[in-house]
Amino acid sequence: MKHLPLEPELLAVLPAQIDLRLVVTDMDGTLLDGRGRVPAGLMDAVVDMRDAGVVFAPASGRQLSNLRAVLGSAVDESPLIAENGSFVVHGGEEIHSDTIRAQDAEAAITTTRHLVDSGYDVGAVVACKYCAYIERSDAAFLEQARLYYEALEIVEDLTTIPLDEALKVAVFDFDDVENGSSQALTAAVPHVQTVVSGLHWTDMMSARVSKGRALAALQTRLEILPEQTAVFGDYLNDLDLYDHADLGFAMRNAHPGIHAAAAYTAPANTEDGVLRTVAELLRRSRRQG
Repeated sequence: MKHLPLEPELLAVLPAQIDLRLVVTDMDGTLLDGRGRVPAGLMDAVVDMRDAGVVFAPASGRQLSNLRAVLGSAVDESPLIAENGSFVVHGGEEIHSDTIRAQDAEAAITTTRHLVDSGYDVGAVVACKYCAYIERSDAAFLEQARLYYEALEIVEDLTTIPLDEALKVAVFDFDDVENGSSQALTAAVPHVQTVVSGLHWTDMMSARVSKGRALAALQTRLEILPEQTAVFGDYLNDLDLYDHADLGFAMRNAHPGIHAAAAYTAPANTEDGVLRTVAELLRRSRRQG
């Protein structure tokens, strides 16, 4: 599939020849367009990557089941980095996982309830490997949770589920999370890693979890080097990806922290930035071959 050419300033700074073997991309604000839709040319791009011996892997805060539902056959043969890197699978095989301590998950749930009592419009999602759980069930919150969690179950009390199997607790805030509830959550549950993963989401995970740690595990399994890896991201939960890829691209719409970490800038997610850039990387990789 033909794509619009990249801007001359990006074409000028990219290496003339590369050995591309792995493409890792965030979803929201990165691969998906401004309305959260999969780009029309994704399947063609994945076929082009497969033909060139390049592995395609989404890396998202989204649930494993959600990634499979949203991306469909495009990821039938792909590794999947889910839940901000706390769960990685390839085919039917688990490659990597990091769970949160049960007591920390319970503290995150309790803190979210306290925030509600204090006037915050928030709700918690406890994400396990194959199902996520919520106790807030109003239509507005359900709509947000279902955007990212395909396998979702409503329970009366989140503290009664098997919390030792939880990958993370994600808290949705209908207001500005970075300047609001995320600060309270960070202070209240100090033994976890608290990451702002979008304008309205805070993810609370094991201190070991990162998309970068998950990417490193995948690279080891596939025997792929950082210089053979391209990554695309837009928000702070993507930050550690750039430690493991020489071809690091910040979307033009990315958070300033991502621009500071990335070597290159790709067109915005609203301009089909990932697929346009990948098409150019494949052209330059073929020259290497």
